[in-house]
Amino acid sequence: MTASASAPSADRYVSTRGDTTPTDFTGALLRGMAPDGGLYMPAAWPILPADVACPGRGYAEIATDVLTPYLGDALPEGALQRSLAKLVAGFDDPAVTPLVQLSDDLWMLELWHGPTAAFKDLAMQLAAALSEEALAVSGERLTLVTATSGDTGAAAVNAFANKASIRLIVLHPLDRVSPVQRKQMTTVPADNVLNLAVEGDFDDCQRLVKGLLAEESLRDGARFSSVNSINWARLAGQIPYYVSAAMQLRAAGEGRAPHFVVPTGNFGDAFAGIAAQKTGLPVAGFTAAVNRNDALARAINDGLYERRAAVETASVSMDVQAPSNFERLIYEASDRDAGATRALFETFAADGRVEITAPILSAVRAQVAAVSVDEDTTRAEIAHAYQAYGRVVCPHTAVALSAARRLEGKGAPVVALSTAHAAKFGGDVSSVLGFDPEPCPVIRDLGDRPERLTVVEGTPDAVLATVKGFMAA
Repeated sequence: MTASASAPSADRYVSTRGDTTPTDFTGALLRGMAPDGGLYMPAAWPILPADVACPGRGYAEIATDVLTPYLGDALPEGALQRSLAKLVAGFDDPAVTPLVQLSDDLWMLELWHGPTAAFKDLAMQLAAALSEEALAVSGERLTLVTATSGDTGAAAVNAFANKASIRLIVLHPLDRVSPVQRKQMTTVPADNVLNLAVEGDFDDCQRLVKGLLAEESLRDGARFSSVNSINWARLAGQIPYYVSAAMQLRAAGEGRAPHFVVPTGNFGDAFAGIAAQKTGLPVAGFTAAVNRNDALARAINDGLYERRAAVETASVSMDVQAPSNFERLIYEASDRDAGATRALFETFAADGRVEITAPILSAVRAQVAAVSVDEDTTRAEIAHAYQAYGRVVCPHTAVALSAARRLEGKGAPVVALSTAHAAKFGGDVSSVLGFDPEPCPVIRDLGDRPERLTVVEGTPDAVLATVKGFMAA
């Protein structure tokens, strides 16, 4: 039964900036951003079933329990189960997200066993299947736009290519993604996909996407949305693997609540873990591990959220200086004060910097810590992972492991999220280890296929004109 407006429920959605237009899961999925420019959040957090993380449960079973409250009756009966069946069928490990023990108190959660060898597959494949379910009911067409620092775009193209009722527009920063990431986007033969290589960085791409989402003329005759983690459905699809990690720890005989270390750029992955905790998952703590692009760490540690130009690093998917999902964290930390959240992010958008008030900052710090890991330390960690554990890891995973090893022996098992297969960043890994990572089949199969992409100036007018041309074709 759908909850009434007077009874906040997880299947009703509100904006972080105050818009209270009644919205269900389908509305949040197919619109992406709220009309006032805010991000959708569930009106209330559900409570996880007591047995959700009991040993022996499969990923699809866990995800069904986790995600059902967020959907309510917005989609046809069985839509979630059908979508999850499609999701797990595309993964090459029966655990979907296997947990690997590295030392007594250090674990690594492998999130890269899907069709593009990155953690984005877990939410993107689910979002694609749920979108098809929703559009089959409404008979509508959907145009999706996404900004990517590499993995999101690859996962989106794989998930949405050749969908009859869906068009996909992907913006990536020109020459600032790895060759494998680029090829995963540009070698897929799909007329419903437009790959835009933007002259700028990821933050430019993200601002351009937000501008497109606010362009009402693009909604004429069809839905227009995003599959970045600003879309609640995308973010929600990442919550289950935190519960799966807890289940696997219990199955291994570990009774203590874990501390999760999350390598992050746009903060969606980290906020999904926070969402899991808010629904009742026992968690000892969260650490957001960032690279030299440290706006998030400076905001949490110093109280000043300030945009700087993004710099290129080996962990390219984390080259972000304006993480969108920080807004969701501020909204929660302010006790869901939409006015305060709107004011903070409007100031940041206008001035490029804003001070976080003491009460909100205190609440943020109670929820998550943050550390920045430089390039030399990242390279050293790639070497250490191989020497100490026999593991070849990507630079993003190395950032997480560096932060995670600082927490070993402090009373909780530490789980570092491993977000991509090392072969996606083979050049950076081989420069440290002296050999190329063994490619997984989905990377080996890329071969020398022809690429399709359009280079575009990083201005709103140039991007809008290109998008309108694609949509009119």
